[in-house]
Amino acid sequence: MLREQNLKGIFVPVVTPFLPNHNLDLASFESYLKHLLLNDINGLVINGTTGESPTTSWEEVTSLVEIAKIVMKQMNKSVPLVIGTGTNDTLSTVKRTELAGNLGADAVLVVTPYYNKPTGRGVVEHFRKVSETAVPVIAYEIPGRTGIRLSVDSIREILELEHVIGLKDSSGGIELVSELSRYGSKPVLCGEDLLFHASLSQGASGGMLASANVNTAKFIEVYHRFLSGDVLEAKAMFDELVPMICLLFQEEPNPAPLKWILSQLEWIQSDALRLPLLSITDDLKEKINQQLKI
Repeated sequence: MLREQNLKGIFVPVVTPFLPNHNLDLASFESYLKHLLLNDINGLVINGTTGESPTTSWEEVTSLVEIAKIVMKQMNKSVPLVIGTGTNDTLSTVKRTELAGNLGADAVLVVTPYYNKPTGRGVVEHFRKVSETAVPVIAYEIPGRTGIRLSVDSIREILELEHVIGLKDSSGGIELVSELSRYGSKPVLCGEDLLFHASLSQGASGGMLASANVNTAKFIEVYHRFLSGDVLEAKAMFDELVPMICLLFQEEPNPAPLKWILSQLEWIQSDALRLPLLSITDDLKEKINQQLKI
């Protein structure tokens, strides 16, 4: 189980590889993880947005988790596994969280309920019910996708719940992590890749960053340089990553650009996505080629 004090460093949300016919590609997933786990990352996230959770079945999630366990055993690695279980239905989220615990998840990632726009009070109660499973919970605030923005007070109340070990902050700025740090919050992981260094400066304990699938070692180095007090060098290194981050997120939706890069690196067989997501345009492919020299 992941503990509050270990919620730090670089957590990498993984893609879910599909074959060209859109079936799950477990062989590619195994190969991909073997590349990723050559780096000293602090956690893997399965079934997040980067993993196309809206179009992935729980049976498929189970298969991905089993492959991850096998690969870690083969590589003699022990990296915390975080499984996305959040939905906008509390009972479903509780059930998925229990299933994730049974699968051996070290923690679950639970997004603020989306679409039905509950009150802050309702969201707190949602997390209270999930936390009662006793599986460690990382709350996930991402108003750009959920349609609601929680108040700092609501988030502080969620973070005070037993078994909630921290927060992934994709709120779109650094104000939230700054406020939470001022109050002496549980750990906050940056979920806005472009704001990673800025969030560390405001008290974030690390990042849960899709872009860390590429140039993983450099993201890890940015974190460790910052941690050692070499803030300016960490900033300079991070600035070198910014053009790639922009290409991954600002033109076409994640994980389409990332999957194309991974397919070009031959870490996965295909960049196939499930509808309604589409593969990236030729224009973006050319821009990525020019930036990464694939």
